[in-house]
Amino acid sequence: MALLTGDNLMSILESRLDNVVFRLGFARTRKEARQTVRHGHITVNGKRLDIPSYRVKTGDVIAVSSKAKDLLPIKEALISSESMAVPGWLEVDIEKLRGTVLQLPTRDQIDLDIDAQLIVELYSK
Repeated sequence: MALLTGDNLMSILESRLDNVVFRLGFARTRKEARQTVRHGHITVNGKRLDIPSYRVKTGDVIAVSSKAKDLLPIKEALISSESMAVPGWLEVDIEKLRGTVLQLPTRDQIDLDIDAQLIVELYSK
C-alpha cells in the first residue's frame, strides 16, 4: 500500500523536535516548546540542540538539559501535562525529564482532526 502524501506530511510534522517536546509534556504549548528548544534547554542523545525543526529518529533520547530542570516554565508544563496522554510512539520518564522515540508516528497515532490531503492538494496547484 502506498503512503499518501498527506499522511507523510503529518508524520514529518509530528516528528519535529519542538512537537516532540510538547508531546512529552516538557512545554504547555507548541509555541512554548519551540522557544524552549531555541533557547537550548533541550538535548537530543546528550547533545544540546536548538533547532526546532530537527526531525527526531527512532531511538533518539530527548531530555531537558541539566541547567533547565529548575526553570519555572518547564515545572509548570510538567504539572499541567499530568492529565495529558503521551502518544504510543513516545516513552517518557518524568523523574529524569527525558523521553525516547520508540518509533516514528503513523497517521493513526496522530490525534489531530486534519485532512492533510486537502493541504497537499492546495499546494500542488
